[in-house]
Amino acid sequence: MAAAAVSAAAVLVLVSLNAGWAGAQVHHVVGGDRGWDASSGVGSWSSGRVFRVGDKLWFAYSAAQESIVELTTRAEYESCDVRNPIRMYTDGLDGIPLEAQGVRYFASSREESCKGGLKLHVEVQPPGAPDAPKLATSDKAVLAAAAPTTPSAAGRAGGLAALVSAGLGLFVAVLF
Repeated sequence: MAAAAVSAAAVLVLVSLNAGWAGAQVHHVVGGDRGWDASSGVGSWSSGRVFRVGDKLWFAYSAAQESIVELTTRAEYESCDVRNPIRMYTDGLDGIPLEAQGVRYFASSREESCKGGLKLHVEVQPPGAPDAPKLATSDKAVLAAAAPTTPSAAGRAGGLAALVSAGLGLFVAVLF
């Protein structure tokens, strides 16, 4: 009977440790391995990714050569008008939490880099929203969308449900 109690306790510990998976935040390293760099293709990197409330963006860049601004409007973003940012990031490694639903605009603080494509807009979805389909606007975007992405919360929840079911099944089998 002591073995049954240990097994049941182990299952409960596993379930409680893994319970956070369904609502876990995703950490997005902007630009992937190359980070915030014109050669990383930041626009194609973001294509097909889903950003949710609770996720975090990580910008990695050379602080000696670059800084990042957050802009207010789509017009500022599209024209690379970086004169009046709402925030400026200068540390070289900045973690930015996505705390609210909506659109956020990030760009290089250097106008010429921004016009060269070093900018990112993020559409932040609610925490439990399903993955919204993205429309590809170029061949490059189609290829980027086909690349593997971070697993969704739904996928993590499915794994958790299987673990809980197996644990409860084991617990009931041990009792009877």
